[in-house]
Amino acid sequence: MTKQDMNAVIIAINEFAQGSPLPYTILDATHINAAYPEQKLEIRGGYGSDAAAHPTNANQFYALTDRGPNADFDGIAGKGKQFLVPNYTPSIGLFELQADGKIVKVKELLLKDRQGNPISGLPNPKALGGTNEVPYDVNGQPMTVNPNLPFDAVTNPIKTDINGLDPEGLAALTDGSFWVSDEYGPHLVHYDANGIEIARINAFANDERNNVIINGKQVLLPTEFTKRRANRGMEALTMTPDQTTLVGIMESSMDNPDKSGRLSSLVRIVTINLVSGQIAQYLYRLDKAEHVTSGIAALSSHEFYLIEHDRKFPLQDKSAQKLIYKIDISQATDIEAILNDENVKQDETLGLLVNGQTLEQLIAVDEKNWQMLEEINIKPVKKTLVVDVLATLDYPHDKLEGLWLRQDGSLGLLNDDDFAMTDSEVINPKSTVEQKYLDKDKTIEDANRLYIVMPTE
Repeated sequence: MTKQDMNAVIIAINEFAQGSPLPYTILDATHINAAYPEQKLEIRGGYGSDAAAHPTNANQFYALTDRGPNADFDGIAGKGKQFLVPNYTPSIGLFELQADGKIVKVKELLLKDRQGNPISGLPNPKALGGTNEVPYDVNGQPMTVNPNLPFDAVTNPIKTDINGLDPEGLAALTDGSFWVSDEYGPHLVHYDANGIEIARINAFANDERNNVIINGKQVLLPTEFTKRRANRGMEALTMTPDQTTLVGIMESSMDNPDKSGRLSSLVRIVTINLVSGQIAQYLYRLDKAEHVTSGIAALSSHEFYLIEHDRKFPLQDKSAQKLIYKIDISQATDIEAILNDENVKQDETLGLLVNGQTLEQLIAVDEKNWQMLEEINIKPVKKTLVVDVLATLDYPHDKLEGLWLRQDGSLGLLNDDDFAMTDSEVINPKSTVEQKYLDKDKTIEDANRLYIVMPTE
């Protein structure tokens, strides 16, 4: 800890201007703004997928970008994403809240592979986490292995990136390194202080990059985590205060064993002890199956703050909900530790089965099956509402994703601005597809903004 860190006086909530914008750079300004045709669309920002406290400086926090500016797209190779800045590299930014209430960016850390090369946000090969999303370039053409030749499924197939990430969760460690979780694999990737990959954990036993070996055993995510939905992977990640255990949570219910699982309010939490190698899994019950989780911060080895929300814009839908819960896993059931009996069995591919059904299937069929699970001693984590964000703040954003646990116990909240853009429907579905790009929400100036709240206990 430096002297500067030790002497930093945390800026109190009443001295902070709620909704202070983060500084941004313009990544692209070449597309027509369909919402304001006389203007060019500024693609900017991006730091909002997650947030984490600086380990020592009370007024600094890290923020994470996702895979880069992209839009839903349906072209000659099928449905996918159009990458509007195809050479974009996901990054971690360090930001500081200053005494005058302004936020400055201290530095930016590009994420790199083990050879020190910047990674991309392009999808992975199917065998290692690909979600069958076809990447398209700015001209609406499939991105291919040889960009100088037209797409051909055999001779010039779709380009993928084994190191590509769609980052969503961030844990900043006291040694200056970071763990990042993503939505492709999902992958958990350990980066050193320079942003270079040093370790990886995923569910693919044949991935040679999985190099976390503890007590002679390779550490892998449970196999059923490969059943995650596209764009609904491991949305949030944190590290326990003793720096021993990673804790991640999926954004939504998984396609386990198929898309019927999407109707479930069941979300999985995984803990990975990096000292013992022990992996545990717990169940979280969403208020509604349509909700998502999007941020987690550790208070102790068993208590955490967790964001749950509905992805709606409050200015457009008065039913919108943005909630922060305190959860406790100490009395919840570790489903990894359940032994087989007549009706409950561990399946190598699907995880725990009850009466031959996955947990997602059970809850999708009938919400009352949560009670049935409790009756056979499978208990979800305990959750207590500590902040109703929309009842507390004038908060206009759709995606509440960053959660900064500050030294005074307050919570910094950061929205994901999707690079200040959105997309409309495809309006000319031919081989070259015309797409409309719009300011995401002009009423909030398309910015990542920071808010601070004090949770109730």
